[in-house]
Amino acid sequence: MNPVALLSVSDKTGLVEFARTLVEKYQFKIISSGGTAAALKQAQIPVTKVSEYTGAPEILGGRVKTLHPKVHGGILARLEFPEDLADLAQQQIPAIALVVVNLYPFEQTIAKAGVTLEEAIEQIDIGGPTLIRAAAKNHQYVSVLSNPNQYSTYLQEMAEQDGKNSLEFRRSLALAAFQHTQSYDYAISQYLAQGANPSKSFTLTGQNPQILRYGENPHQPATWYQLGDIPTGWSNAQQIQGKELSYNNLLDLEAARAIIAEFVDDEPTAVIVKHNNPCGVAIAPTLVDAYKNAFNADSISAFGGIVAFNRSVDATTASALTTTFLECIVAPAYDPQALEILKAKPNLRVLALPNLSYGETSTAKVIAGGILAQTSDDTPVNPETWEVVTTLKPTAIEMAEMVFAWKVSRHIKSNAIVITSDRTTIGIGAGQMNRVGSAQIALNQAGDKAQGATLASDGFFPFDDSVKLAAAAGIRFIVQPGGSLRDQDSIKAANELGLIMAVTHIRHFLH
Repeated sequence: MNPVALLSVSDKTGLVEFARTLVEKYQFKIISSGGTAAALKQAQIPVTKVSEYTGAPEILGGRVKTLHPKVHGGILARLEFPEDLADLAQQQIPAIALVVVNLYPFEQTIAKAGVTLEEAIEQIDIGGPTLIRAAAKNHQYVSVLSNPNQYSTYLQEMAEQDGKNSLEFRRSLALAAFQHTQSYDYAISQYLAQGANPSKSFTLTGQNPQILRYGENPHQPATWYQLGDIPTGWSNAQQIQGKELSYNNLLDLEAARAIIAEFVDDEPTAVIVKHNNPCGVAIAPTLVDAYKNAFNADSISAFGGIVAFNRSVDATTASALTTTFLECIVAPAYDPQALEILKAKPNLRVLALPNLSYGETSTAKVIAGGILAQTSDDTPVNPETWEVVTTLKPTAIEMAEMVFAWKVSRHIKSNAIVITSDRTTIGIGAGQMNRVGSAQIALNQAGDKAQGATLASDGFFPFDDSVKLAAAAGIRFIVQPGGSLRDQDSIKAANELGLIMAVTHIRHFLH
């Protein structure tokens, strides 16, 4: 008796070639439904429609097609159990050896702008996950393919095993299948949970594990997982050259991406990150000038850093990048000549990430016995909601500088102080236990450049000491969230010292 395969796929990549090989080389009989059957018939591949196979029509506009005992009996039968074989014989149900199913494009649908709830609901697959789970459960006898990229592996296994496949191989397919349905259900639950805060559960599921050399330190094993079935973010990046990415590389790349995302629509911008904090950020008329300004902001820390750009890297910028040791570069694209120049540094990791703005909408951290989850701090900066609380007011150009400083400050570990001038960071104080300590570090780094500069603080000033310290160093503009019981002390000091201070009414702690 010819083996039976059930094919029902939303993504028809490679379908025709795969089905033709099943029929011509391994004499499979194919049953299929809907659009899959139509595609196979058009390619002149013998196929039996599910409705003909079961004797039951598709109903409810195609919502019910494969939910039938003749389908699931053939998938779930245990071929070494006499009672199961007797049931198959009595019901005239052939055993199904192969199930090839991928699911309605739910994640692709909800990723579209303006999608409605009704449109999203219609892309929740019912029959597909049922078929996949049934085949995966009965993997002792059935192979299940849940992704087109498994077709070639399956055919290779069949060729090596004389038209069969091993239990170990089928078990690996079953694992991939359950991971696939888990990810699918997770995407649906997360979508439906939007606006329900807090939700009753929080689930993280990863796909396509990539073993990293080690974690933060050599004695810590580490793995990189893709979130969801559709590659997004760094899973969608192209590494053009260089050594494999490390755990720390990925953390720093994400920190750099989050900062550059603030400036994707601005003039050429460069960000240099070291140990998850920016050591230089600059905007300039040209990309090479932005990079040089960011580098010179703290050239010592920039050594071995991660660089991100909001523009395609040109040859001039590439030449500047090769003059020092860097770990990684990421940009939306690269000119061909730039890539040739960067080849002079073969170990340099060069990545292209077209969508630098994409970030996850929630963050999670594991603590002993639990998970801390929160929405991402990605609220766009809107200076129209700010309040200038001093007598002196900034010009439009001065306010733009304050916005630049504030955007950078939200990406620096608390307590955070950032000092900028001419849209370039000139002093950064990060992660100190008190705000004055961070201010002293940033001001010392800025030195004489602090004259007339802008200072941004991620948290309010509980006392006026930071204001007085800033004024003594020459700072002219301050932007901070406000909200302290002693805000008036800081405002009074700013007025007395001739400073301009804006309060944002929103803070950006980053622990």
